[in-house]
Amino acid sequence: MASDLFDLTGKVALVTGSSKGIGRAIAEAMARQGASVVISSRKGDACQAVADAINAECGDGPGSAVSIPAHIGDKAALERLVTDTRAQLGKIDILVCNAAVNPYYGSMMDIPDSALDKVLDINIKSNHWLCQMVLPEMIERRDGAIIIVSSVGGLRGSRDLGAYAISKAADLQLVRNLAVEHGPSNVRVNAISPGLIRTDFARALWENPAILERRTANDPLRRIGEPEEVAGIAVYLAAKAGSFTTGQNFVIDGGSTI
Repeated sequence: MASDLFDLTGKVALVTGSSKGIGRAIAEAMARQGASVVISSRKGDACQAVADAINAECGDGPGSAVSIPAHIGDKAALERLVTDTRAQLGKIDILVCNAAVNPYYGSMMDIPDSALDKVLDINIKSNHWLCQMVLPEMIERRDGAIIIVSSVGGLRGSRDLGAYAISKAADLQLVRNLAVEHGPSNVRVNAISPGLIRTDFARALWENPAILERRTANDPLRRIGEPEEVAGIAVYLAAKAGSFTTGQNFVIDGGSTI
């Protein structure tokens, strides 16, 4: 059946940055397809609220959620996140690296070292760490899906988001490298590059109607995207439907980059 292509029943998905925005939408979509999902971000109360909402909708069986807060930039915290996920849910079939930061807006000439270090550590190194931590069991099982949420910023130059764009371009290369290295073990690694999506992360670009209109005026769909419009491709990549897809970048941007 066609529906079986997107069935995630019995799978465990760890989604970082999933207390809001795109990460939350991905976790919710995977739970609705039957996956047990881990909601993780820095704030425990926010994670628990999302997990409670998913459990209220999907019940306590397939499609359940647990809250495991973690600071994405702390390697020890990530190790606890992975260990606690295995302790509570037994395994990790799907890793979604969604959490990211952008503490600086402006020219690369003026970015402080502290801001540059934070962007590179959170947006690249933490993803590398998490992949290192979950890959051994996927390799042993000869099955697994890793999804890194990059950005259209990683596909073009930027006057004001240079460090962020560099980090997102690096994520795309991380995906390609891991796909080449671990494809023989049937581990699929792919990226999603959202365009302008209605999230807190991009609030400055959409909360003012005039700015939003200017920003989307030349995009084919002429509008901002919604978080749930990114979630579908994540389900595809995690499910049987995406079992022959690896090393790819899926641009979900309303056509803005064409």
